[in-house]
Amino acid sequence: MHVAAAEATLILELLVFGCSSAQAQSNLSTSPSQLVREVVYNELHDHANHGYWRYLVEKQSQQETRLEEQIETIDGTVALLVSRDGHALSSEGQQSEQERLDRLLASPMERARLRQEHQDDEKRIGRILALLPDAFLYEYEGEQNHCHHLIFRPNPDYPAHSIESRIFHAMSGELWIDARMKHLVRLDGELHGNVDFGYGILGRLYKGGWFRLQRVQVSPTDWKTERLEVHMNGHAMLFKTIAREASEVRGGFSPVPAAMNIEKGVDLLRTQNVAGIQRRQLDASVILAAHP
Repeated sequence: MHVAAAEATLILELLVFGCSSAQAQSNLSTSPSQLVREVVYNELHDHANHGYWRYLVEKQSQQETRLEEQIETIDGTVALLVSRDGHALSSEGQQSEQERLDRLLASPMERARLRQEHQDDEKRIGRILALLPDAFLYEYEGEQNHCHHLIFRPNPDYPAHSIESRIFHAMSGELWIDARMKHLVRLDGELHGNVDFGYGILGRLYKGGWFRLQRVQVSPTDWKTERLEVHMNGHAMLFKTIAREASEVRGGFSPVPAAMNIEKGVDLLRTQNVAGIQRRQLDASVILAAHP
C-alpha cells in the first residue's frame, strides 16, 4: 500500500475566534460552501501563475532538526543544508552538501527524479484543493483578524474512492480564510475515525491523527506555506508501524528570478554568503518565536 500518499502533501497562525455564528452570518455575503469554492479557484489559479522564492525551512522530525536554504526552480526545489540540531555544518558536512549538488547537476536521472517529484507534488496539491468544495459541509463560525472562520465535516454524499480522498474525507476541522483576498490562511484537520485500506488488512490510519497548514501572504499575488504540522499513526501491510510526526516552519521569504532552471538555482545557493545565511536564520527565528 502506498501509504506515503497519506502524507498527501497534507497541505496544510494561531488565531483566536470569538463571534457567534448568528452574529457573524450576516457579515458573509455568500454561502460558506460558495466561499470555499471561490477560495479554491483563487488558490489553483494563483498556484499556476506563482512567482519563485527562496527561504529557510526548519524541519523537525523524531530523529533531528534540520535548517535548509531552499530555492524554487522550474524543475523543482533545490536545497542546501545549513545546520543540524542547531549546529552549523562541519567542513566535512559542507563538502558533502557541495558534492550532493554536484551529483544532482551531473546526473540526468537525479534531475529527472527531482522534476517528476515536483510535477507529482503540483498535481497532488490540485487534487487535494479540488476536494474541499464538495467533500465537506461547512458552517460559518465568525470573523476574527479579518478572516472568515469556518468549521467543516465530511459530506456523507461525497464518493471518496482514492486513498487521498478517503483520508481527507475522514477528517473534520476548521479553516480560516482571508476576508479581503479570499485565500486560505489556516487549515486544521483531524481524523474522526480509523481509515482502513483493504478492510484493515493492507493498512490503517488511526483515529486522532491531525495536521495543520498555515499560510502567509508574501507579495500582492503570492501566498506561501509558513507552517506545516503532520501527526499521523497507523500500520501498513504485515503490521509495519507508520509514524509520521513532522513539523516545518518557513521564513525569510525573498523573490528570485522567475522560472530559473536547476543550474541557476544551485548557483544561487552556492553564492549565498555567510552574512546572508545568518540574516535569514534570524528571519526564520522571528517566525518560530511568533508560532511556538
